[in-house]
Amino acid sequence: MPSRKKAASPQRRSPCPVSCALEILGDRWTLLIVRDLCLGRTRFKDFTSSPENIPTNILTDRLERLTAEGVIARVPVSEGAKRYRYELTEKGRDLRPTLRALTRWGLKWEEGTAIGMKPL
Repeated sequence: MPSRKKAASPQRRSPCPVSCALEILGDRWTLLIVRDLCLGRTRFKDFTSSPENIPTNILTDRLERLTAEGVIARVPVSEGAKRYRYELTEKGRDLRPTLRALTRWGLKWEEGTAIGMKPL
């Protein structure tokens, strides 16, 4: 198990790992951003073009939160550029099995679901 880089946040409701993970990932939009990153989407405009139509103010907030939590990194598109792309960190890449499990669960139990998004 990887070593913890920071002490438990005093704002956490409990030390339960599920609870702690949900404090970072447990809203309507966050895992969809991680999903998009796994599919090769890296730019703000890529995330806004996803079929769920995330509002830009919420997208900005979630990208900032995921960056602060070490799930993603913000990287300049080119040296000295004012535009950025986002990429999963090791912590973020470790969410891939979770997304695959949620995909399998949704396909099995939610009628009308399909895998329709293609990687870039």
